[in-house]
Amino acid sequence: MSDLFERFGIRRVINASGTETVHGASRASDRVAAAVASVLPHWIEMAELQRAASEVIVKATGAEAGFVTGCTAAGISVAVAAAMTGVDLGRVERLPDTTGMKNRVILQKGHEVNYGATVTQMIRMTGAEPVEIGTATGCAAYQLESAIDERTAAAIFVLSHHTVQSGLMNLKTFAAVCGAKGVPVIVDAAAEYDWRGMLRDGATVVIFSSQKAPAGTTAGIIAGEHEFIRACYHQERGIGRPMKAGKENVAGAIAALDQWIETDHKAVQKAQAVRLDRAESLLQNIKGLRLEREPDPPGNPFDRLMLHVDPRVARISAFQLGQQLAAGKPKIVLRSLHTDRGYLLLDVRRIDNAELDVVVGRIREILSSVPADSEPVAPPPGGDLTRQGMARWLAR
Repeated sequence: MSDLFERFGIRRVINASGTETVHGASRASDRVAAAVASVLPHWIEMAELQRAASEVIVKATGAEAGFVTGCTAAGISVAVAAAMTGVDLGRVERLPDTTGMKNRVILQKGHEVNYGATVTQMIRMTGAEPVEIGTATGCAAYQLESAIDERTAAAIFVLSHHTVQSGLMNLKTFAAVCGAKGVPVIVDAAAEYDWRGMLRDGATVVIFSSQKAPAGTTAGIIAGEHEFIRACYHQERGIGRPMKAGKENVAGAIAALDQWIETDHKAVQKAQAVRLDRAESLLQNIKGLRLEREPDPPGNPFDRLMLHVDPRVARISAFQLGQQLAAGKPKIVLRSLHTDRGYLLLDVRRIDNAELDVVVGRIREILSSVPADSEPVAPPPGGDLTRQGMARWLAR
């Protein structure tokens, strides 16, 4: 088999950013790869494979049932559609025509985020109408209560570092208000871990990425109440059809969740903490660089290392440091969502000590070789950077 990296000149990546899909999310283990390879040569009854996946999802999450779709974004659309149609195939086939159906979906304005596309676009493509409540930095229970009416089909709660992290309702409060009025709660938890806790807090269904925390193949895992999951499965006959997961995706998700169930997570967390200590030690005493720990904003059990770059001392900005790291071979990726606030984030969960040494060495090299007359450059808005990158696609 040819090496795609060599054949097409694709750069290898050291991912010290996290589990973003744009960088391939996570490395799959040999166990996951073997599970995918074992199913690829065979015909299979997909309904039976999905039923098997449901059993493993139940074991991993504590849900009543589970279903595998194309990705978490697909899972949002599938779950919204399920909330509107139930198991009525006639309605399933009519979407995005929602005539005669409840079709309003509520979310807090601070949860309308862009993770490559927006949450509301995933809602609208089903024919549903998103209803944003509160402000970008604040939302209260009374505003949710007031927004729920006879046309409300569902409410969405987003758990992510992308969302506003203060001033909004937590999941337990949000679900309690919705539950009192019979409104199902769909939780978008793409990269998050505590699926059991989310269900305990009142989620009707939780959607997460097979390729992120569990480190499986690309797929969206929907876990929750039995009848709602049945309605999600019915969307394979409607708008869920172009979002379906193939046998390799489902087999990979099963293997990844089996692996997750058997993993000693406390040992993993301990190893990550040791690696973060090592990163902090190696990055000490660099001119213009200040270090700080940041707990994961949604509450997952790990910290990241904040690299504050003082442009007056370093003569370059955090944005420029991130750009130079990403321009090399291998490409080094740190989380750069907050370069406008002067820092990068180093996430050690997906790298080993050898890769960490490469990252640290490159950071030291860049910061020690800035020309004396260099002028720090502030970052443009992230959306403009994305647009520029897409405009260059296909160019070598």
